[in-house]
Amino acid sequence: MKLANKIALITGAGSGMGRVASLLFAKEGAKIAAIDIDEKAAHETARMIESEGGKAIAVKADVSKSADAQAMVAATVEKLGAPNIVYNNAGIEGKAEPIVQLSEDDFDRVIAINLRGVWLGMKYSLPHLIKNGGGAIINTASIAGLVGLRNSSAYCAAKAGVIALTRVAALEYGRYNIRVNAICPGAIDTPMVSRVQGGGAMSERAISRISTLGRIGKPEEIAKMALFLASDDASFATGAPFVVDGGWTVS
Repeated sequence: MKLANKIALITGAGSGMGRVASLLFAKEGAKIAAIDIDEKAAHETARMIESEGGKAIAVKADVSKSADAQAMVAATVEKLGAPNIVYNNAGIEGKAEPIVQLSEDDFDRVIAINLRGVWLGMKYSLPHLIKNGGGAIINTASIAGLVGLRNSSAYCAAKAGVIALTRVAALEYGRYNIRVNAICPGAIDTPMVSRVQGGGAMSERAISRISTLGRIGKPEEIAKMALFLASDDASFATGAPFVVDGGWTVS
């Protein structure tokens, strides 16, 4: 098992990519702190892990709030032990509106959860990784941090910021044997993408514009990249954005 005896804190673990990654990490031997603002969803993820013989706890947290970020790390340390792996995955899409129409409150909310939340997750977990003698941090960015998307100013700004934060953290904490990387997913079959589509399936024409492979991605494909980055297989990878987008950014 690639994560035997590891402890992984995963935010946004109640659904989508976070839940699938939590299940995969547990299958590979890690104990999981499933963090989500939806407490019921976090408990369901933990239940799924334990039903397969794994070890998990569920913690409710709003990653944009300092007190919650500190509490989720403290709960992980108290109930499982100090984390070796931190996967800052929680995020929201925000409202799809042009810059002029987007309200300041809506802009601030996306930045708070998608960018500040990643910063807080690193800020309060890094001291424990240092004491542990190292570890891995994975931050969920997006191809939206690499290219411009209409009506997504806050989301693009936040995800570009996540990539920048990832690089800075890698520079600052590499000397402690801590690797920090980001994943940049394209369109993935998750509840978030479904909401963006208005609850319906993406048309073949739309898919052809965003994937040279002719399909959208599966959460499992992102989870496998996260597993690679969390494991010793990626022992020389740090400070990098790993693009998993079906060819969106090259088309």
